[in-house]
Amino acid sequence: MNVYARKEKEQETCYQVNAGRLGSNLKSLAVFGANHHTGGIDRPFGSEADQQAREFLQALWEKEIGVATRIDAIANMWTVLPGSEQIPPIVLGSHHDTVPNGGAYDGALGVLLATEVLQTIKENGIILRHPLTVVSFSGEEPNPYGLSTLGSKTVSGKLGKDILVKVVSKIDQSSLQNAVSKAGGNLENVEEACLQPGEISAFLECHIEQGRRLFDKQLSLGIVTHITGIYREKIVITGEANHAGTTVMKDRKDALLAAAAFSLAFEECIKECNREDVVGTIGSLEVFPNAANIVPGEVELTLEFRCSQTAVGKQIIAALDRIEERIAQERGVTVRREVILDQAAVAMDRQIIAALDKSLNKMEEPFLNLVSMAGHDAAHMVNFAKTGMLFVQSIDGKSHCPEEKTDMKDIVKAGNGLLQAVLILDKELN
Repeated sequence: MNVYARKEKEQETCYQVNAGRLGSNLKSLAVFGANHHTGGIDRPFGSEADQQAREFLQALWEKEIGVATRIDAIANMWTVLPGSEQIPPIVLGSHHDTVPNGGAYDGALGVLLATEVLQTIKENGIILRHPLTVVSFSGEEPNPYGLSTLGSKTVSGKLGKDILVKVVSKIDQSSLQNAVSKAGGNLENVEEACLQPGEISAFLECHIEQGRRLFDKQLSLGIVTHITGIYREKIVITGEANHAGTTVMKDRKDALLAAAAFSLAFEECIKECNREDVVGTIGSLEVFPNAANIVPGEVELTLEFRCSQTAVGKQIIAALDRIEERIAQERGVTVRREVILDQAAVAMDRQIIAALDKSLNKMEEPFLNLVSMAGHDAAHMVNFAKTGMLFVQSIDGKSHCPEEKTDMKDIVKAGNGLLQAVLILDKELN
């Protein structure tokens, strides 16, 4: 390495995010929707807490950092630090809403880390070629309107006005249109929020892992290679309801026991894959007529599996076909299956992965390459931008609960890693 290259490397690595400021912002955002009885946070899209969080972010961007806020038609929040060239921006971000009784880090950490990177670049007088944009997406989590990843799905063109204007809350029948309007958006112009290929140079989302892999290996950071595919079925198993006392065991067509056998066979199928990136769940189950003295006549259940490889998913579906046939024959029941979600896995962009790899190596920070087993806004950004994700360790693997926690030293490492990746990509991207 020549002397000029060495000086350039030393100069770049000397830039550091402000840990105290970042920690303070995390605490401030966690106030909105805080449930003092449970210790969790309730901040769903469209709530008063959601609006308070939006006002906090706007004040942080405009009053403290001095960059303007733009709210698009689906109420995503954007801010931008101009670059020296008129080229598509590098975008960083995540979401600020939470699940019911959720934690302080899921989504919020990604938005505030992105904000901290932008602020660090601005206050150090670093002039990027690319504009640097921060986004906080609307409604990433499940919400009363039944539309998760609302903001990122809409900008990717997967949700249009024809669908969105019909959506109402499952709680009080209020319209999504009204909620979006209160947040500063306008569904009448929602097509204007859609992004096109080439409008963004790159999108990076920093997020807590929400699992134990980094924690178990005592690593702070991970680079995401894929976001898992998600496959769900609604399954109805129909047997024969009958008197629980007078129907002898050999004459029964017990739908619940058939469902139990199906569930255990599914579990074995998933275990036989012997892969960390393959998981399966029977998440809900309803029994009819659901009485103590009646042999169950029908059971409705939901089945889900997640995996990152299409070929493996096809093998699991083929195994489910065989399980269905066997259970129906052995138990004297009928099995009806309906696919309700078949979301393909998505690969992160190789150039973004390489930039994150280079960034963490420059910091001499060990990391793990892994598959995200949860869905994220980044999964929808791949349609029109080079996309990547950086994971931060979740203590004890806990998330979507009040106990969700990430160590501040790991958060600072993530912020510096994201900062270095932006500096690298600013040079490498056309």
